[in-house]
Amino acid sequence: MKLKTKDMNNVTVIELKGNVMGGPDATALNDELHKLIETKKNKVVIDLHEVKFMNSSGLGMLIGSLTTIRNSGGDLKIARASDKIESLLIVTKLITVFDHHDSVEKAVAAFK
Repeated sequence: MKLKTKDMNNVTVIELKGNVMGGPDATALNDELHKLIETKKNKVVIDLHEVKFMNSSGLGMLIGSLTTIRNSGGDLKIARASDKIESLLIVTKLITVFDHHDSVEKAVAAFK
């Protein structure tokens, strides 16, 4: 998995690319979130558009990210999950936990 961050209207967008499978990926994402929190950036959108595969550890990684951000007083939204990833969120009932949007722009706008 690769991750890239960018800012849009005071919201940090983290683009994930590749397979999201926990382990070192979780560490990289967690480190990035803690850097953001240290700089008082706790409004985050995770863009899943280029995620090809996600296993249960990857789902755990997203849940951990949500918890970390909410514990800092912020919020995390997800955007552009593929049909495959969205189905996974529906089956696991996590679609009710995450605020999911079909575009990054809509997810960013949802913070206002």
